[in-house]
Amino acid sequence: MPPFAEAILYVFLLIAFGYAVALFGLLREGTAEGVADFVFKIGVPVLLFRTIATADFEGISPWPLWATYFCTITLTWMLSHQMVRRAFDRDVRGGVVAGVGGSFSNLALLGLPFIDGVYGHRGLAMLSLILSIHLPLMMVATIVLFRWAARADGMALRTERPRDVAIDFLRQLSRNPLVIGILAGGAYRLTGLPLDGLAGRLVGALAGVAGPLALFSLGMGLRDFGLRGHLFAGSALAGIKLVAMPAIALVLAWAFALPPLSAKVAVASASLPAGVNAWLIARQFNTGFRLASTSVTLGTAAGVVTTGFWLFVAQAAFG
Repeated sequence: MPPFAEAILYVFLLIAFGYAVALFGLLREGTAEGVADFVFKIGVPVLLFRTIATADFEGISPWPLWATYFCTITLTWMLSHQMVRRAFDRDVRGGVVAGVGGSFSNLALLGLPFIDGVYGHRGLAMLSLILSIHLPLMMVATIVLFRWAARADGMALRTERPRDVAIDFLRQLSRNPLVIGILAGGAYRLTGLPLDGLAGRLVGALAGVAGPLALFSLGMGLRDFGLRGHLFAGSALAGIKLVAMPAIALVLAWAFALPPLSAKVAVASASLPAGVNAWLIARQFNTGFRLASTSVTLGTAAGVVTTGFWLFVAQAAFG
């Protein structure tokens, strides 16, 4: 059995456990929302804070890693968009939803505990570099492309000045708990102070439960999604996310000559299934939410197999 097999089983069994708890109603109504709020607003931001504040980034160049991962996102987004538009005759807005669903890995709730379990703190430091710009860039791309798609589909748009759009975006970004955690960690790192004593214990306690609770919460949240139709399109989109995206990342990691661990983290991150962001964005723009729900559900279910496959391939390719 490969050394990372136990980490994969641990991650996906916790997700399955959360799903089973929600399915059989073992916790009172509203618990899932409370757990999700804690994970998103406290647990994961504190984990990001600790990682950024204390990680050893010596010898890690972010530029090749960013180039590899975000070129992978761009190519996968384009492939997903064109697949849904051409093969399933969806409108342009549906293509944008597909682009998000095919390229937006669940790096926070799933990626942080997964990469930590497989590659340890060094791998987690590399993932935090990706996360530091992942959310802002994906938000910008989604906002810009949806405005373009709405016009392409002949939808009436409220006229907004670019300045107002930029201010609204920055306001949303500044209130995002994950962004706050990353920025706070960077600010603390600049002070040069150690994170120890009582403060270190408190941060360690909150960060320590973030990973397991994030996986458990992810499983509970899947109960609200399920298969909502569009099985062929959803399966194709999940296939792009789980097969095409990590394959593209593998090729680009080789092309950009990434160091072995950076290459493996890039491929592993690309191999993760999409998270709820695709569904939330689809709901926000009132299109493609059934497609997003189906692809997220299928992708998470199949991810236990495909993610293990890509870890094995990355290990064979990069050592």
